[in-house]
Amino acid sequence: MAMEKILSKAEIEALLNAVFDGRIEPEKELAKTEGSAVAYDLFNTEAHKGLVPNLDIIYDSFIRYDRVNLSNRLRKVVEIKKVGARSYKFDDFLQTLPSPVCMAIFKIDPLKGAALLSFDSTLVMTLVDSLLGGSGSTKVSMANRIFTTIELRLMEKIVKDILQDLEKAWAPLYATRMNLLRMEMNPRLVNIVPPEYQIVTMSLKIQIEEVSGNMVFAVPYMTIDPIRDKLKTGMQFDLMAIDPQWSFRLSSEIMEAPLQLSVEMGNAGITLRELLELAPGDTIMLDKPCSSDLLVKVEGTPKFFGVPGILHGNKAIQISTIFAKGGGSE
Repeated sequence: MAMEKILSKAEIEALLNAVFDGRIEPEKELAKTEGSAVAYDLFNTEAHKGLVPNLDIIYDSFIRYDRVNLSNRLRKVVEIKKVGARSYKFDDFLQTLPSPVCMAIFKIDPLKGAALLSFDSTLVMTLVDSLLGGSGSTKVSMANRIFTTIELRLMEKIVKDILQDLEKAWAPLYATRMNLLRMEMNPRLVNIVPPEYQIVTMSLKIQIEEVSGNMVFAVPYMTIDPIRDKLKTGMQFDLMAIDPQWSFRLSSEIMEAPLQLSVEMGNAGITLRELLELAPGDTIMLDKPCSSDLLVKVEGTPKFFGVPGILHGNKAIQISTIFAKGGGSE
């Protein structure tokens, strides 16, 4: 089978140098190919077969949003990983879907066409069970069982959350509005594009504690073709490189860091001889009364002034003022 050859930059430069040096005459080379025809498949061009540049960056951003939001909704630890991107004819893609399958058809306004989101049965049952307060590790056999209306309604809530996260992920590149059109279970009733049209898919693995399932995005090539140039240039993708939850997670971890707090009761000066002669019951007079504000240090750094006292039978200190860098209070 003949394959189209793509010249590298070095090969192109070598070819141009050969033309300039007279070693190759373009007219003669073109004459050799006159009368021959090359087949061109409109639906299977290399441009369609190749993955869309930088589209995976959008899914990276989506994963960061959805991991946090899905964990909060389910109150479970959720991990999301990319399995891989592929390009299919739409009809071939439908053949890859498991049975049963839960599908959501949605619109990416203002781009034309509709897109598809699919969930395998394991993921659907885990999500539904978790939403209803279960462990998420259901043992119910899913062989040839279609999803109930309640299960689809619960999945619809999950899908709407997912589309909001996807909308945020698209925002730095292109302002979109993700609108759910309908939920579907039968692949034969799904026709977002004609069967021979190309779609670009991204498969994600969703790990909910001990159970994992697959979620697949399928977007028609014609939908993203109008913004292909923006995807190539990666416009404003630097904004997407920042994890929107990074500062929140960092601050949460810092809040749990243990700190040593000490209260300086006062100071006193004694000689070495007096120190050696100290015995139980001796009293050392400090340079300040116990009723005055005492210096409170955090990890050895002065931070507050407080008044000593007793609370519930325990020695305590009540913060009165904040220590100022100049040595006073504020």
